[in-house]
Amino acid sequence: MNIIIRPAEKHDVTEILRLVKELAIFEKAPNEVINTESQMIKDGFGDAPLFKCILAENKDRVIGFALYYYRYSTWKGKCLYLEDLYVLEDFRQNGVGQMLFSEIKNRAKIENCIRINWQVLDWNEPAIKFYEKNKAEFDKEWWNGFINL
Repeated sequence: MNIIIRPAEKHDVTEILRLVKELAIFEKAPNEVINTESQMIKDGFGDAPLFKCILAENKDRVIGFALYYYRYSTWKGKCLYLEDLYVLEDFRQNGVGQMLFSEIKNRAKIENCIRINWQVLDWNEPAIKFYEKNKAEFDKEWWNGFINL
């Protein structure tokens, strides 16, 4: 298997959104994705990009992605927030997720981030084990809050 990790480009948005929707199905929330290709192009590839994305490819087929952005912690400083990391089921257990995560760690170091943050569902044991293998710490004290607008 010849895996290439590369930055996403504007023309990749169709594939990125397809993977996002597949991730939502995996996370048992298929109706929660309301984002569109045009919105993702504007938000990720417009004049003031809100996110960055890297892709994993095998034989010119996008098989995984990691979407991230930078955030600021008043306690820690600059952080990279990993919004999503997803690999197609047929390509799991082949090191693709590790390749994506390693590239995220490299980008965080290059950008002088103090840490990487992300969320993982409490029932997603394979993902939890993956992150634990990467020496992740989990903070179960803080609750996630949000308001839909």
